[in-house]
Amino acid sequence: MILKLFPQRPDHLLADGKELKRITAELLVERPGNAVDEVTSWLESLKHARNFRVDHYFDVLRQLDDAAQPHLRRLARDYVQSPHLSPAEQSRIWTRCRGFWNEVAASYSLCLARARLDPRSKGSEALKASLPLAEARLLAARRCQLKWLAYRYAAGGAELWQALGASYLAAEQAGYAQKSVQLYPAQHGLSNVQQQYAHALVFCSSSMDGLTPEQIELADRLIAHFLSAFVLSPTPRTDSVYWVDAATGEPPTRLSRRPGVIRPSLRYLSPAPALAALDELVHRLEHGDLPANLNLGGEYPPKLVLAVLRHLRPYWALQPPQRQHRRHAIRTQMTVLEGFEQCYMVFAGAALQLQDDPARQKWLVDNISLGGFRALLDRSSEGTVRLGALLCMQAEGGDNWLLGVVRRLGALPDGVATVGVQVLSRRARSVDLRPRRSGFAAAVAIPGICLGDDHGAADVLRILLPLGGFQVRDNLDLNLDGRLSVLVPLEVEESGGDFEIARFRQEPVG
Repeated sequence: MILKLFPQRPDHLLADGKELKRITAELLVERPGNAVDEVTSWLESLKHARNFRVDHYFDVLRQLDDAAQPHLRRLARDYVQSPHLSPAEQSRIWTRCRGFWNEVAASYSLCLARARLDPRSKGSEALKASLPLAEARLLAARRCQLKWLAYRYAAGGAELWQALGASYLAAEQAGYAQKSVQLYPAQHGLSNVQQQYAHALVFCSSSMDGLTPEQIELADRLIAHFLSAFVLSPTPRTDSVYWVDAATGEPPTRLSRRPGVIRPSLRYLSPAPALAALDELVHRLEHGDLPANLNLGGEYPPKLVLAVLRHLRPYWALQPPQRQHRRHAIRTQMTVLEGFEQCYMVFAGAALQLQDDPARQKWLVDNISLGGFRALLDRSSEGTVRLGALLCMQAEGGDNWLLGVVRRLGALPDGVATVGVQVLSRRARSVDLRPRRSGFAAAVAIPGICLGDDHGAADVLRILLPLGGFQVRDNLDLNLDGRLSVLVPLEVEESGGDFEIARFRQEPVG
């Protein structure tokens, strides 16, 4: 009889330290896409490895994860900032990065489960010092899963939220939820498990469905910048805005709806200290001061940073934004045309000429309010609609065209895409505006769409112009219903993909 006096060696190539060092060195110089694919494959293979001591297993995971990070940052930058990527290239990057975060989260989860299953083994004892890092990386990976879903305007499901909450509660019970760690070698500052969980809560509460992928990435960076100022507590404070039951699969909820049952797993999120810091940053950026410690992962125009900060602000306020109008369920078809040129033609009376336009779409509207509606997209339209797109719309059987803009994108659990549209005007009219100056430029009319709805002073008109059409030094002549008037430029209220909404003071001629 042969006694097993020595432990069996792991049956995996990466158990050999020299091989692991060689492979990670090669990964650093590999092309980003290939490197991420290779790391994902190694992670998947490790799940089936036997005889790995759990501390050694974690060390291998950590080194593979470290090797993938610069490549993931490059791919994410390409995804959100490169305007020339084809839809197929975007899809490949999304699938690749989402697959990595799914795999690395599963790997860290398996590692921690093994340590808890046999807490007195030599490997588990040796891993104790690294548990805060392992759990924080697991939560960071889950949080990145949320972000890549948000790029496609999809929400994290119950399974993901339950996994996030379970990791946080386990770390809290073990006493290391607030122990600071260096999450990744190249990352600025320290983090901990509780902050990573709070980051996921803030991200979910900040309405990412109203931002472009580039703005989502920027918002995520800004949340990280302000993260230490958010307060997550087991009891509500006077400035608490959201609550979450970490033991369930539910995302955070506004405190306007109170928890039904008070349980030990309830946590309350207070953004007030972060809001004060956000307001200070807005003030500095408005005065041209970009703080040196603001790490956004790249160069962004101050105007874009300010737009994202202003988006975040109401969701961190003591009273988050509420719906202004009650929604009503409805099932009706809506004819939709997109873009400034199409809208101008419709409101100039040329709707019949566009009847056979290939860009003409049919959307199914499933709820409506005074301020807008939500539409469900069929497969032919899915993926073609952009945030901020200008639309003209006509309900089935109606004779009136509406002017609107896409404010939100989303996805239902069954994969159907949703579009949230704000109605800008129910009585828009196309107009021609002529600059009040001599020469050829004065003879060329600027197309515009007069919104025609009451928004403020009676002598102020809101007119939708092609992008770049607003010139603060140029007064414009307007002939509306035979009445001549002069428009004095005031300000641009909003800019979209191919349009801007400007405010003018209307003065009579002579």
